[in-house]
Amino acid sequence: MNRLLFGFLLLLSRLPLFILYRLSDLFYLVLISVFPYRQKVIVGNLKKSFPDIDSKQIRLLRNKFYRHFADLVIEGIKNLTISKAELNSRFIFKNPDLVQGLIAKNKSIMLISGHYGNWEWMITSLALQFNTKVVGIGMPLTNSFWDLALNKRRSRFGLQVVHSGNYKESLNQEGSKVFLVLSDQSPSNSENAYWTRFLNQPTGVLFGAEFMAHENDLIPFFFSINKIKRGQYEVEMFSYEADISNSKYGSITEWHTRQLEELIQQKPEFWLWSHKRWKREAPTNLVQLRKKQEERFNKRFGSV
Repeated sequence: MNRLLFGFLLLLSRLPLFILYRLSDLFYLVLISVFPYRQKVIVGNLKKSFPDIDSKQIRLLRNKFYRHFADLVIEGIKNLTISKAELNSRFIFKNPDLVQGLIAKNKSIMLISGHYGNWEWMITSLALQFNTKVVGIGMPLTNSFWDLALNKRRSRFGLQVVHSGNYKESLNQEGSKVFLVLSDQSPSNSENAYWTRFLNQPTGVLFGAEFMAHENDLIPFFFSINKIKRGQYEVEMFSYEADISNSKYGSITEWHTRQLEELIQQKPEFWLWSHKRWKREAPTNLVQLRKKQEERFNKRFGSV
């Protein structure tokens, strides 16, 4: 069944986007009238994140998200077979020289963001932008067939997709590298997360990006994906200005979290509100936990 469905999606993806967007229009109507996908999660997340807006505005944001989500699903299908030329024309990097200049100096980069805009096109197009090894780090899908099939399509232009538990194999290879990390997932263990306020509520943030940056001398960049219009995106990258070796515990995590928060507040409809982002509660012993986390960090990387 999985193979048949995947084969059908491959055939569907070969249709031009202007035709596929008609399916997106239909899907959007289904979402707002027949099958409101994860509506309880979406509305709950929006209310907690924007406590000062009324129910009418919440519904408007929900519908804007459904509009983008419908496009995102269709663009994800198109991503299975989209050509290099079309991807490069629809997904534009505004300032790649900022990273390319460091690559020329044999520096390795970590690109950090969240599930905002069209991250699937970002994953697929990244290896087309930089003349070096490009690695996407993430958690595998539960279904092994879809995990293998989708990653094969994502990596067809040169990106290497690796499990977050196996990333060190890529680091051991010689030469400069660009790593891609989406750090807005809900942490699997609240005790290992970095806790902060994000969108007006206590939030556990994955600490992996900061740990990897310190452990492997990776230069952090935040990337924002701006949806210009349907099927047209621009990516802008922002460097972490501080010296990593002199950065205190949590500095990098706070930095990329605030960057993402500002992006969401400007155009909230383009973030993945259907994700159960806040399913982990903050530990009751948060002060003591933070102290222990900071002590471990300083012991490994040196206190500032």
